[in-house]
Amino acid sequence: MFKTLLLAVDVNAPDGAARSAEAAFSMARAEGATLHLLNVVPDTGMAIVGASMAADSMKNALAAAQSELDGWAKAKVPEDVTYKVHVAEGTVYDQIIRTAEALDVDAIIVGAHRPELKDYLMGPNAARVARHATQSVFVVR
Repeated sequence: MFKTLLLAVDVNAPDGAARSAEAAFSMARAEGATLHLLNVVPDTGMAIVGASMAADSMKNALAAAQSELDGWAKAKVPEDVTYKVHVAEGTVYDQIIRTAEALDVDAIIVGAHRPELKDYLMGPNAARVARHATQSVFVVR
């Protein structure tokens, strides 16, 4: 049913990815699917903020994120799971959806922290991905 999966991983909170990663590994094994791992580096937001940063700051941030995700994958992804690593820059939920479309994945796996009153049922990024993605979305708490 699912031949390609996308797991969103926040390398700044790798422990928070543990439950969603285990679900993704299990799905990948069961389906014989390729697992795409994605980390999104938030952009600077406003032009004035970006202008005040060094010219290669984002390039360095993306390289660091790539290195962190590579290390996380080598340490956490089981040997029997085929995976590929991706890093994107931008708004988290938007880049998850765009990457899922570009890779033509069948399902997206995202983690959601324990809800607070302001979040209602799930975090804002997970909620937006679930609402707007054309693929099946699995939200793991």
